[in-house]
Amino acid sequence: MKLVVQIPCLDEEATLGEVLAGIPTAIPGIDEIEVVVIDDGSSDGTSRIAHEHGAHVIRHVRTMGLAQSFRDGIDHALSRGADIVVNTDGDNQYPQHRIGDLVAPIVAGEAEIVIGDRQTHTIAHFSPFKKTMQRFGSWVVNRAAGTRLPDAASGFRAYSRYSLYRLNIVTRFSYTMETIIQAGDKRLAIASVPIITNPKTRESRLFRNVGEHMLKSAQAILRSSIMFRPWMLFAWLASLFGILGAIPFVRFVILRALGNDGNHIQSLIFGTIMLVGAGLSLALGILSDLMKTNRILHEQALERMKEQQYGPAMSPLQRFEPDAAEDA
Repeated sequence: MKLVVQIPCLDEEATLGEVLAGIPTAIPGIDEIEVVVIDDGSSDGTSRIAHEHGAHVIRHVRTMGLAQSFRDGIDHALSRGADIVVNTDGDNQYPQHRIGDLVAPIVAGEAEIVIGDRQTHTIAHFSPFKKTMQRFGSWVVNRAAGTRLPDAASGFRAYSRYSLYRLNIVTRFSYTMETIIQAGDKRLAIASVPIITNPKTRESRLFRNVGEHMLKSAQAILRSSIMFRPWMLFAWLASLFGILGAIPFVRFVILRALGNDGNHIQSLIFGTIMLVGAGLSLALGILSDLMKTNRILHEQALERMKEQQYGPAMSPLQRFEPDAAEDA
């Protein structure tokens, strides 16, 4: 079984050497370990450090973003015959010696994706507000994906070959939220492993402040929800608009029955607008569901193309039992 550890980097010269030195050279159940660094247009010696430590380097001539770096690393890993791909960061946030624990559930056939739980409530440099937002963000993702993950934003992850065939990244911001919602929609088994992060080395380069992070994360969650679970969103909107639209009409009927013939035209106009909104939400839900069906067919074709390009893959959870005729 082959493991590829991929490290998306942007100007990580100061910490990359420590990250690479901390990656295990032997893991139970793993026959071969390969390391690839995706240099996302760094202006420092990131690529040089990677070469010095024997890592394969994929270099972008300009910054393409984390999601594109993740996709390029996955394509390289699959082309190299990876059975498991681990994603970690070049800023040494994650404990590289725990990679063995991260891949263990996949090796044992217990999960297809494993996420390192940073236990954000214990991270000293996280403010109380950020800790609260991290918990709330994970709750929102879990609601959208139908999962129960304590740390949905963690980038310290292990993916089986089978799961990577089924996941398709379309966002440009960060793949973390989108992959969980996709995995939940596709019923991929996800496990969580508690970890302790290393001390902070720099500020995040994905966003300038917590507000920007929340906005971009909300956009990614909303987009993924519309793509993979459109009925959940549009049915909720249709119900909300329907209730708001029905209230003025019910009120009008009750008042008329009680003999109140006052002017209720404004409330009836409001109710009509809300009912129109409910109808539009219902129509959008139907159209989105039809588009989802079409997307599923395209993804199935893409999965077959990946099998032809990279070779077949079986889920770690699948086990073939011998036929009774063969046993006889």
